[in-house]
Amino acid sequence: MPEGQRLLLAFDFGLKRIGVATGNGLTRTASPLTTLNASTEPPWQAIDALVAEWQPDLIVVGRPGADADASLLEALDAFVLELKKRYAIDIDEVDESFTSTAAEETLRAGRSKGIYNRRLTRGRIDQVAACLIAEQWMNQAID
Repeated sequence: MPEGQRLLLAFDFGLKRIGVATGNGLTRTASPLTTLNASTEPPWQAIDALVAEWQPDLIVVGRPGADADASLLEALDAFVLELKKRYAIDIDEVDESFTSTAAEETLRAGRSKGIYNRRLTRGRIDQVAACLIAEQWMNQAID
């Protein structure tokens, strides 16, 4: 991870929900933070509040594969462009293919072992997917 980029916010962007996680470049770990509801557009007030609170050195956004729905890709491009306009923070993207599937499998395995006792929700899956996005970026940046 480049010097000075120690804390990041990661977003698992979706048309209905946006999973958010924090990443620590020093420890190379990520933690689920929250899930934001995105009805017609991203909840910019909530995102502004997260950026103000966490003051990240970097924002990482997951980008689905080329076979993703065109409306999702268009909305994602607009989301990334708006992030760049709003914040004087580096913005980067990583391939997030299968992160939601991997997150769901991780949570199911944890629940079957008794680690998680709550029912799995889409919002929780989105948060863990954002963690995987953060971890993937950190692993690529450091390796």
